Amino acid sequence: MASSIFNAPCTVPAVKAKTYFGLKPAVNNDLRFNVGKKTSIIGCPKRVFTVRASEKKDGPIKKLGLSDAECEAAVVAGNVPEAPPVPPRPAAPAGTPVVPSLPLSRRPRRNRKSPVMRASFQETSISPANFVYPLFIHEGEEDTPIGAMPGCYRLGWRHGLVEEVAKARDVGVNSIVLFPKVPDALKSSTGDEAYNDNGLVPRAIQLLKDKYPDLVIYTDVALDPYSSDGHDGIVREDGVIMNDETVYQLCKQAVSQARAGADVVSPSDMMDGRVGAIRKALDAEGFQHVSIMSYTAKYASSFYGPFREALESSPRFGDKKTYQMNPANYREALVEAHEDESEGADILLVKPGLPYLDIIRLLRDKSPLPIAAYQVSGEYSMIKAGGVLKMIDEERVMMESLMCLRRAGADIILTYFALQAARCLCGEKR
Repeated sequence: MASSIFNAPCTVPAVKAKTYFGLKPAVNNDLRFNVGKKTSIIGCPKRVFTVRASEKKDGPIKKLGLSDAECEAAVVAGNVPEAPPVPPRPAAPAGTPVVPSLPLSRRPRRNRKSPVMRASFQETSISPANFVYPLFIHEGEEDTPIGAMPGCYRLGWRHGLVEEVAKARDVGVNSIVLFPKVPDALKSSTGDEAYNDNGLVPRAIQLLKDKYPDLVIYTDVALDPYSSDGHDGIVREDGVIMNDETVYQLCKQAVSQARAGADVVSPSDMMDGRVGAIRKALDAEGFQHVSIMSYTAKYASSFYGPFREALESSPRFGDKKTYQMNPANYREALVEAHEDESEGADILLVKPGLPYLDIIRLLRDKSPLPIAAYQVSGEYSMIKAGGVLKMIDEERVMMESLMCLRRAGADIILTYFALQAARCLCGEKR
């Protein structure tokens, strides 16, 4: 609040009463300050100046016109200005029991008693720089809403994608990951469209890099969007997902994406040995600078449903349990992390995010590499649905969920809330 000075009656009582304000008056009611050879006398027969910071006044603040030396001399002479009275202690409600204070040497609530103190001691922070924005793209020109994911669209790669990236950059989100909705006619059992240099993803990467050279582009390395079977790998006639043959295809896909300008390739397939093979393939083609974010602990989760609707990539038969991890397993994540780290992964990712905070913390504690968390489509859609039904405060739950992922140890978070959360952090009105 602004400080203000106003006039108050100058009735000087006996010295012991101490009910005066401002500078302590001398016995003759005059204030005399001897400063070197100069003497200043301020007569105050009837009024003194009282300084009250709690009063709101319009216009400039009035001052006494004293120099610093005169103010110091007044204090040295014993004429010390008094502060406003200490406010009275708030009264407890009627009926509150009178009890002695607990003999506590530590009261943690002391560090939580005001917004400023809570902010001072906050252990975890979050910013738009921590977000990677997953974006769905398709060959069409119109942006098509995704029914199971309110607020998300299949973006036309020529226009809608560029516009969405511009919105994200405006609020500090400069990292995206692309997921393509591939025409059924281009899908095959071996997913050859995945490494077509003129395919949807390479074209989108080139377009974005031409427009925004400093944009960080992550890509998805897996066959499921390109497979007529909807699996992350090549399917043998008996239903077995072929590992090494799939890895061969993934290497070609990663090189194609790097050639288009991808900054980080992200194998999400969960085939054994694919990180090391992709690293060798990239290096052999001169892409030593391209990073690998490995989906290290990707669980066979039920939280992926809305994503598969977005890309129309559900498995044609069976499930993905022979290559994705069992949700009941904890130690197995260490096995996957050790292998990916030794094969040359630059970032380790845990998917899903919120239901697997223990896995995020496990990898954070055991690995020096950056840890990523994917807040998947099911997590996003549940928060959105709860907000629409007024069962929860969508914005608060959104921000709390992202903070929890950071607290668990995630350095970056792949989240469909990236744009909305960044706007919230920037204080932008929606």
